[in-house]
Amino acid sequence: MKGELEKIFKRLYFVFGPQHWWPAQSAFEVIVGAILTQNTSWSNVEKAVAVLRKNKLLNARRMQRMPVRRLAGLIKSSGYYNIKAARLKSFLEFFSRHYSAKLGDLAGQEPAVLRKQLLAVKGIGPETCDSILLYALGKPVFVVDAYTKRILSRHGLAKEDAPYREVQDIFMRNLKPDVKLFNEYHALLVKLGKDYCRKQNPKCEICPLRSIKKD
Repeated sequence: MKGELEKIFKRLYFVFGPQHWWPAQSAFEVIVGAILTQNTSWSNVEKAVAVLRKNKLLNARRMQRMPVRRLAGLIKSSGYYNIKAARLKSFLEFFSRHYSAKLGDLAGQEPAVLRKQLLAVKGIGPETCDSILLYALGKPVFVVDAYTKRILSRHGLAKEDAPYREVQDIFMRNLKPDVKLFNEYHALLVKLGKDYCRKQNPKCEICPLRSIKKD
């Protein structure tokens, strides 16, 4: 398994190059983006983030003081904006109560403790939680999404309906716990899933991984 995962990474990196993901100007912006990107495209999230930036609201304390209805209106392009505004508020309440809205204190917490805390915040599931841990806080936690499951299942490395932690453990057990590696690997899988390993009409005949064989 380790050899297979390493071959996949090397091949994707050779074909696609570095992905420079997550695109953001601050760790807090990554957190906001991770919550907003649930059930929508990144292009829609970018629009919402741009509005928040224009209004100087990519700041935890300012956003927390804002009425939830106004916040919802500003993030309308992200879809499900009322729900997402409530989820942002839930995170901000947690962030303020436990870490005084200080990113340094949040990042200084042990990953296992922080993961448990974040998953207890209403509206934050495993993928959003781990995106925050990896991309915003620099914790070596591998992020799993639908693309990851689809690609691994089509290469016989996991079942597409396998539980999140089961798929995550495949990477965590077989790769060194490296933030830069996990960041790039996940981004490359997203790129492959979007452009080739689609749910409908996959481009298997020209997939960069078509020649990869299992050990």
